[in-house]
Amino acid sequence: MEFKDLEIFQLIAQKGTITEAAKELNYVQSNITSRIRKLESEMNTPLFNRHRRGMSLTPEGKKLLTYSKKILLLKEEMKMAVQTINEPSGKLEIGTVETVSHLPIILSSYIKKYKDVDLSVFTGVTRNLVKDVLNHKLDGAFITELDSDPDLVSHEVFQEELVLISDTRVSTLEELKEQSILCFSKGCGYRARLAEWYKDQNLAPKKIMEFGTLETILRSAVMGLGIAFVPKSEVEQLERDGLIQFHKLPEQYSKIKTVFIRRADAYLTPTIEKFIETIESNRQGIIFDD
Repeated sequence: MEFKDLEIFQLIAQKGTITEAAKELNYVQSNITSRIRKLESEMNTPLFNRHRRGMSLTPEGKKLLTYSKKILLLKEEMKMAVQTINEPSGKLEIGTVETVSHLPIILSSYIKKYKDVDLSVFTGVTRNLVKDVLNHKLDGAFITELDSDPDLVSHEVFQEELVLISDTRVSTLEELKEQSILCFSKGCGYRARLAEWYKDQNLAPKKIMEFGTLETILRSAVMGLGIAFVPKSEVEQLERDGLIQFHKLPEQYSKIKTVFIRRADAYLTPTIEKFIETIESNRQGIIFDD
């Protein structure tokens, strides 16, 4: 079995047809077909179901896909471990929750210094980003701090204060209780903190409205559609302009840390190592809310 056979196998599993895989690899289709038949012969089992619309994995094919991803990942780590190149280069895929206000500073510092790195940034909620890091889909991610996980290493980025915001007409706790909650989808660390407060107050939200961006949440709060629990640094200007008002919650709910996570067992390449160094160096200039 060759590494290339596994790469071709994975690509067909992703594309669903030999035609698409051959086009991407710039191979003739007969070559792709031959290598897949050879792989199936070595595995002594069919790996794909063939049908008019293309190809789909058999149960055995799905098992092989899991192992092949691990094998090819180890191959890349092996190459990086023995190379002597110290300058960061290649792809770096980072995830982040949407509200990391200091992220542009970190990214700008890194990109300006290491121009050979192809950096991609993906947004999501904390729970989904953790899964993507654990499943090797991301090299690391900025998330709200969670309980320790033995499979992850975390690097503190900054700490900030969350505030409950509403339009200017809401003033009492009783009025807050009647408001809809404006938030990201489940798995968001801010939403989880607000849920803790509601639970400890023996309250139940009247309605929860989920949004995909912070900008939409803030606009909806200004228009009086509900309340939101967001970083204070993101909404101070709105408060100064008289568009919203703050409602502070006790520190156990409002103080929250943003951390950068990576897999504990992943090889620390120069590319990710220098990214972590960039986080640490910029962290020195961030004012923490202690």
